[in-house]
Amino acid sequence: MNDWHSWAAIVVFVGAYALIISEKIHRVAVALGGAGLMLAIGATDDVSAFYSEHSGIDWNVIFLLMGMMMIVGVLKKTGMFEYLAIWSVKKARAKPFRVMAMLVVITAVASALLDNVTTVLLIAPVTLLVCERLGLPAAPFLIAEVLASNIGGTATLVGDPPNIIIASRAGLTFNDFLIHLAPLSAFLIVVLVLLCRVMFRKTFVYDEDRAAEIMALEEREAIRHPRLLIQGLVVLTLVVAGFVLHPVLHYEPSIVALLGAGLLIAISSVETNEVLAEVEWPTLAFFAGLFIMIGGLIDTGVIGEVSKTLADAIGDNELGGSLTMLGASAVLSGVVDNIPYVATMAPITGDLVENMGGGSDHVMWWSLALGADLGGNATAIGASANVVVLGIAERNRQPISFWQFTKYGLIVTAVTVAFALVYVWLRYFALA
Repeated sequence: MNDWHSWAAIVVFVGAYALIISEKIHRVAVALGGAGLMLAIGATDDVSAFYSEHSGIDWNVIFLLMGMMMIVGVLKKTGMFEYLAIWSVKKARAKPFRVMAMLVVITAVASALLDNVTTVLLIAPVTLLVCERLGLPAAPFLIAEVLASNIGGTATLVGDPPNIIIASRAGLTFNDFLIHLAPLSAFLIVVLVLLCRVMFRKTFVYDEDRAAEIMALEEREAIRHPRLLIQGLVVLTLVVAGFVLHPVLHYEPSIVALLGAGLLIAISSVETNEVLAEVEWPTLAFFAGLFIMIGGLIDTGVIGEVSKTLADAIGDNELGGSLTMLGASAVLSGVVDNIPYVATMAPITGDLVENMGGGSDHVMWWSLALGADLGGNATAIGASANVVVLGIAERNRQPISFWQFTKYGLIVTAVTVAFALVYVWLRYFALA
């Protein structure tokens, strides 16, 4: 890391991060500007930025988002989200905290079955409508759901993109994740609901008049295009089946999402340009810029150096190493998006596991997964779902600032990571 490129890359990344935090310049402009500077100083190049699996734009993430945004765009036109909004509010008797608790649990379960990005794309429109009906600010509800999506996504192999990388590298199965991580994930969702009760207590203002209005509504009347709804739900079911059958079909989630979007446009009467207008293009551009910036840190050896330092600190101390891996991964995933972080750490973790004589289900892998998944909640750019929801909120004129998200994210991350450290110690060492 003596090369000047490494230090220049650090300066560019830290400068861009500071500007994103300050919100003086729009985060998309900062990410694309930072990406341009990384290319200009030679920290990365066009081949690495656009074609490298290790340090380039993760096109699987970009096209998964694009495909699911198109499907959600079609479903929006059917009135399905209005139906779900009215149904959920009526089930919760229009009590704001009950509504939030219900949405948090639904988001967590859906994130485990689908993935956290797809889930927030589906649940955010419902949330915006619920808050509009109840006259409540949407930001606390959206933040709570993102936090739930990252915690719920921890439970399964398909729930969070870092888990897919870890499973591939370590040879872990869907059932391995269920056995090792799902119990903790379920417990942490209960903890999150209790934290939401405290963190967002000023939000839970009950309006009797609005509640009475909603309770009098008939949700079925919200469905505007029944035929389009059936077509959309059939395609969405096929896409979800494609995600779940990944170990059998070997199609990447991005391919499944794009096939689903293409099929839905082909069989429905919706115009292609209408569907494309629903895509959150600024969010996709932000991801592209962020991936290139992080690629500059990878190509100049900065992230590799950090990872090696972490590996040297761990050595062959299994207990200390597992807890260090979990804690350090949580911190680093909050600063750097957790997908490239795990992609960089996975081979190093594999070497550590081998040195300790562990198998594929070694505790070090679970520490890496827990740290990366839970640490993604720490800041507004720690995980893909966070960035997606901030984009949706901004588009719907309910902007969530970097600090508004992060002040709650840090609290939830600190509490959940503390529980995760205790879980790892108890399950794999104290009670093993």
